[in-house]
Amino acid sequence: MHQNVIPPHSPRIVLPLAVLLLFLVALMPRMGKFSYDYRRGSPWQYETLISKIDFPILKTDEQMELEREKAGKGIVPYFRYSDSKMNGSIRALEGLDFGEYGYIRPNLILSFRKIYANGVMPDGEIRLERGVGAVSEDVLFIQKDKRADKYPVSEVYNVSSARDKLLADMSGLYTRINMDSLFSKTGVYNLIAPNLVFDKAATELVHAQSADYISPTQGYVSAGQTIVSKGEIVTAEIAQILDSYRVEYDSAFGYERPIVLLWLGNILLALSMVLILYLSIWYTNPFVFADRNRYIYLLFVFFISSAAAFSVERFIPEYVYLIPFPSIALFMLAFFQKRVVLPVYIISLLPLLMFSGNGVELFTMYLTAGVVTIYAFQFFNRGWKQFITALISFAVLAIVHCGFILTDQADANALKPLLLMFLGSMLSVAAYPLIYLFEKLFNLVSTARLIELSDTNNALLQELAHKAPGTFQHSLQVMNMSEAAARAVNANVELVRAGALYHDIGKMRNPLCFIENETSGAGSVNYHAGLDPKQSARDIIRHVSDGIEIAVKYGLPDVIKEFIMSHHGTSATGYFYNRYLNGGGDPDDVKDFFYTGVKPETREQVILMLCDSIEAASRTVKDSSPDAYSKLVDNIVAGKNRDGQFENADISIRDFNKVTDVIKSYLLQLYHERVEYPKRQR
Repeated sequence: MHQNVIPPHSPRIVLPLAVLLLFLVALMPRMGKFSYDYRRGSPWQYETLISKIDFPILKTDEQMELEREKAGKGIVPYFRYSDSKMNGSIRALEGLDFGEYGYIRPNLILSFRKIYANGVMPDGEIRLERGVGAVSEDVLFIQKDKRADKYPVSEVYNVSSARDKLLADMSGLYTRINMDSLFSKTGVYNLIAPNLVFDKAATELVHAQSADYISPTQGYVSAGQTIVSKGEIVTAEIAQILDSYRVEYDSAFGYERPIVLLWLGNILLALSMVLILYLSIWYTNPFVFADRNRYIYLLFVFFISSAAAFSVERFIPEYVYLIPFPSIALFMLAFFQKRVVLPVYIISLLPLLMFSGNGVELFTMYLTAGVVTIYAFQFFNRGWKQFITALISFAVLAIVHCGFILTDQADANALKPLLLMFLGSMLSVAAYPLIYLFEKLFNLVSTARLIELSDTNNALLQELAHKAPGTFQHSLQVMNMSEAAARAVNANVELVRAGALYHDIGKMRNPLCFIENETSGAGSVNYHAGLDPKQSARDIIRHVSDGIEIAVKYGLPDVIKEFIMSHHGTSATGYFYNRYLNGGGDPDDVKDFFYTGVKPETREQVILMLCDSIEAASRTVKDSSPDAYSKLVDNIVAGKNRDGQFENADISIRDFNKVTDVIKSYLLQLYHERVEYPKRQR
């Protein structure tokens, strides 16, 4: 037994961290950040801020929305000017017979032209699609040739007002003539027709464009102008100016000092994150470093989280709410215990805290959602229930975001962020199957896969129960004992359970070779009767190689095969080995009595080896006292130690002693004395 077999400075630990460091530095921002932190209602804590540049004051989202709403209420009608209407009316006017009043024709035509020059609309209301909005009664667009201009409605006639205008003009010129009677008799009134043609499609199009385009700025701040003085309360107006200054400042200046200092700063920040990551693994589960694939996978998940944060912040910061960061926790939870997942997940959110404009809000939101997701996933982790986990995650994000809004630390326009959060939470369900891809790429076995393997209703375990029922029951007992021991030392419980169920799977090839599968009573067969000890030992040892063949056939993961190979290690088949020697066998010819497996290396493999041997031996104990079971465990442990079975095991003496104590306690609970019920005398 030894502890922390890989030294902290080992290249297999340091080199992957160095590569991660380089990637983080490459992804970090290439420009400086507006370094002032402020919030509305609080005093300005820095020196008086004077603008270094000219910049426009950006409107808030609320202002933009109000202006769009206002623009959308008034629809300006769009008309096309028609010369043909005017020309047709004038030609008809020239053909009318005014009798003795023919001398009025020139002035009448002139009056027609003036009226038509202003424009004549049809009588009645203008109708648009329902829900578009109310038509303006003050202005309208008139297109003449290829140019459209806006005119007051008061300067344009409709058919009725055009007739009144014509009558007034001509009556003023010829006071002795009853113009109304003359116009009615000759049909002049009927010649006044609209020359402004209403264009419904153009009206709706122009309205949509004018409603959508609202100037994003209001006002201007010149270079040298004071933005906020030291100690001054940051009002909503000052905060709006500061927000505008930050946007313009970042795009105009970025980083003012030598670029080498920016690179150095990024290297130091990336180094700090990598160091915290390394130490969090070291303090929570240093055994991760011993498994290269799991270690590299953990760094990979950390990298994709950081890459997502850096990339979105650099290119599309408004979509940071769309990233399903809680999925990062689930990606780790599939292969690691919670005590490893939680600190690594927290560290993976540091880029948000350090580089995002609203980093405190984002860090708090995703930290809370991630922690709750880790808890909820243990209850809602299969099939459609994953959507429940996603909804819980969304609810947490929304609650925290609303908390920041209520404390005036976030934009009050919450609709878009909430929509992005909801989509991001649903994306976490879509992203979860990536675990199975990572499982293949990194040659890992997920917790979900181990849980599936531990289902005793699956075909392979049912076949074991049918062909070798005694072995199946033995495996169940070993599983329960191993689980209790694994929990005591924070080992991988799901892995131990699966390993225990399959460690003796090879026995179903020749079940009667093993005493637990023999039947008692008449007709029972003793498999080893008539066999020499060597042959019996070879047949028993073969269950390991048979188990590997079955594991390959059924596609069991490598970690399960390792349990099959290591649960006996290189120990001897004690019963037949002793029989052989006691019968005068050659002590130098005993290789047939020893397993050719591998010695356990992980804590989980050590636990299984002990529980397998102790559970089998415990069935032979006649005395159920605590001392008897304690002595049994101590003897088996001492024997394994003498044989060197734990010399490669990556387990501390403290954990090893804790495992043996748990096994002793388990045996006492399993085989404690029962109360003898008195017989009824009558």
